[in-house]
Amino acid sequence: MAFTPIDVNRADMTIMGVEFPDRATLDAAANGLGSAMFEGFTPTPDLVRILRSYLAGEVSVRQLPGLVQDLA
Repeated sequence: MAFTPIDVNRADMTIMGVEFPDRATLDAAANGLGSAMFEGFTPTPDLVRILRSYLAGEVSVRQLPGLVQDLA
C-alpha cells in the first residue's frame, strides 16, 4: 500500500485547504491524520472538516458517526 501525502500548510494553518483556528488544533489534526493514514485511512477535505469540528469541541463523539454517514 502506497502512502500518499496530504497538503499541510502550517503557514496558512490549513490541511487539504481546510482552515484551522490555531496551531494546536492543526497539529493535533495533522498528527491524528498521519497516524490513521499509516494504517490505510484516506482523508478527504470533508473528513478533515469533521475532525476539525470535533477537535474544536463543536461536535461530540456521539455525533461523529452521523456526520461521516452523511458523506456517503
